[in-house]
Amino acid sequence: MRRSFLKSCALTGLGLAMPARTLTATEEKQDLQPYEGPHYLVFNASGGWDTTYLMDPKGTEQINRLYKRDDILTHGNHTFAPTAKHKKQGLSNEDFFAEFGQSLLVFNGLDYSVNNHAPCSRYMATGKLDSLAYPTFAALVAACQGGSCPLSFLTFGNYSATGNLVAKARVPYLPSLRRIANADSIEGNVKSPYHDDFALERIEATLQQQHSDRLKQNQLPRRQHAESMLYAAQVNSKALKRVTPHIPKQIPKTRLAQQAEIALASFKAGVCVSANLSIGQFDSHANNDADQMKLIPEFLEGIAYALHRAEDLNIRDKLVVIAQSEMGRTPGYNQGNGKDHWSIGSVMFLGPGIEGNRVIGHTDEKQFALPLDPDKLTTNDKIGIRVRPEHIHSALRKFAGIADHPYSQLFPLGVDQSQQLTNLWGKSRTGI
Repeated sequence: MRRSFLKSCALTGLGLAMPARTLTATEEKQDLQPYEGPHYLVFNASGGWDTTYLMDPKGTEQINRLYKRDDILTHGNHTFAPTAKHKKQGLSNEDFFAEFGQSLLVFNGLDYSVNNHAPCSRYMATGKLDSLAYPTFAALVAACQGGSCPLSFLTFGNYSATGNLVAKARVPYLPSLRRIANADSIEGNVKSPYHDDFALERIEATLQQQHSDRLKQNQLPRRQHAESMLYAAQVNSKALKRVTPHIPKQIPKTRLAQQAEIALASFKAGVCVSANLSIGQFDSHANNDADQMKLIPEFLEGIAYALHRAEDLNIRDKLVVIAQSEMGRTPGYNQGNGKDHWSIGSVMFLGPGIEGNRVIGHTDEKQFALPLDPDKLTTNDKIGIRVRPEHIHSALRKFAGIADHPYSQLFPLGVDQSQQLTNLWGKSRTGI
């Protein structure tokens, strides 16, 4: 008998909820087809990054102490803080913007409205501040575009609500992914299968016949649901084998690189739509400069690693990257040389369909957000709107082509048409 897929999940540390749906007749007769993209990687700087040390530099001693106004650097239309001299490991701003600036869209002056971690994380992830029911964008797009994928929505932490639309999968380590991908082999070793191919084919044929026979019987809804879930585990187990060739032999050392490898292997295999990646400790209430100069370079290095590996796997042209945090840091230091919570921040985007070398939104010298004209995307100190996460999420839904999907309609964002961010994504996405 095929080894229990669900049992393997538990043994390898994978948290997975199987799709709660009845398989179609077509799915019963064939393997699940691979999802071809696009794929979405959401990078979370958990705790609140200091945007003045990244994409929204200020250059005044009261706001930061590592550089002055004349030290601020530019690349194309981007301005950023100099960090090459201050980082110990990871990727400097100089190298990051030099390589990716032409493809990068930065939005500054995002208003989170509040500055507490839990509501801010929820708000930034879902676009809805006053509800615990809303799914994150990553979960929503997974449900709309590939809900039948075995690992449709992967998460490695941070706020990860699904709205009960899609299964939430956790694969904490690359060895866990190998074991899950090869549940019919001892310890995930493809050279040590429990059964030979002939026996597996007979087992699969028998299970399929049994499943078909049981579906023809009059059963209570709960029993039918259980049957469907068990058979879905069988079908998903076969689909997950496609991941195996794309799992690297060497495990990378950094946190985001390890998460990215799991997500990208799953993307390449067509068993995953989106992934929520995260590293923490950005909440720098003490020693802000030292902490941020350790974490921001690590964060940028993780994004660069994912993009390079996507290139190796030939899926870079299908990969959309979102880099965000739930808040910024105050425009001044506390008595412990740290910075506290600030309700103004920034977000970055990169991927197919996103026009790069662009900076939208602005904060003044005191790090307050300026109003934005949602049509012209220009800032003005008197006229415009305060752009909040729901405006960004409304634009993201349109970008992904899911704004009118029934699942999205279940979770309206309430952004008036007059406040939609027209052409946020650039000339190639006119009207979005």
